[in-house]
Amino acid sequence: MPFIARQEPFTCEHCKRGVLPLSSGSYRNHCPFCLWSKHVDDEGPGDRASLCQGLMEPVGIDQDSSKGWIIIHRCVLCGKEGKNKAAPDDNFEEISRASQKY
Repeated sequence: MPFIARQEPFTCEHCKRGVLPLSSGSYRNHCPFCLWSKHVDDEGPGDRASLCQGLMEPVGIDQDSSKGWIIIHRCVLCGKEGKNKAAPDDNFEEISRASQKY
């Protein structure tokens, strides 16, 4: 499944804050305030085909030499895990807290 680019504002269903798209040319897939995401994609990034729709908790942090910090999310309903690149404006305190979970 090819990547489908989506630049969409949204309201975080975990912390209820309004989230704007990134202005850096990249794509936001999690809340920069609490780092939570939502299980909306099924076959590939941006397809919005998931029937689960569960919230995805930030459960850990990884580091990639070319991508930087990677947030590991786990769906609270079905358990699916996914990795998402941290955005430049992500809350560093939340990244630090997530790094202690995994």
